[in-house]
Amino acid sequence: MGDTSPAPGTITAGNNNQADYDYLIKFLALGDSGVGKTSLLYQYTDNTFNNKFISTVGIDFREKRVVHRMPAADGSVGRSQRIHLQLWDTAGQERFRSLTTAFFRDAMGFLLLFDLTNEQSFVNIRNWLSQLQTHAYCENPDVVLCGNKTDLEDQRKIREDRGKEMADKFGLPYFETSAATGHNVSKAIDCLLDMVMARMEKCTDKSKLPGSRAGNDQSFHYYKKDSNEGGCLC
Repeated sequence: MGDTSPAPGTITAGNNNQADYDYLIKFLALGDSGVGKTSLLYQYTDNTFNNKFISTVGIDFREKRVVHRMPAADGSVGRSQRIHLQLWDTAGQERFRSLTTAFFRDAMGFLLLFDLTNEQSFVNIRNWLSQLQTHAYCENPDVVLCGNKTDLEDQRKIREDRGKEMADKFGLPYFETSAATGHNVSKAIDCLLDMVMARMEKCTDKSKLPGSRAGNDQSFHYYKKDSNEGGCLC
């Protein structure tokens, strides 16, 4: 199948490209301003890096089509699913917090970033996790912790064992990434996607997942195609 990915910034859930994927899933990138959220998402979707820092204002997003294969019960590779990922990029500054937290409840998974060269961004991980417990769709959403900027090794303030210790404390997978070189960027996002897809497989009450059709909210961010009805949740 050829590349049918839409241009960045194009939402396809309601147009004719809808048939090109099985699931539409939304992830949020969180963390202090300057930790590299925007750069990491650009590296993942476009394989590009801009070393000029431009602070995100409010909310932005990137998109990418991927094929996910869920392992079968016997350990073999299960059937493939075509995934349309929306990767939402949130502003890290406190003045945008009320805006960005409004998006937490609709996300299926979270990339939580800190800067390996910035001690305070590491300390603030606890604050971000606390906000997730308050604003996410459940108290234990799927989160992957990323220590970003491994390419700046000579400026490193946070050792790898400290990052792992923090991740273990909160039961999170941990990756050290570089938005500049692409190191572990795809691995971190693939890990989050594995976690989210596994949760969906196990969830018996799909109405508890973000974007359910319960109530009047028709802007669902977890979306599975159904050939007969055009779209359903499970």
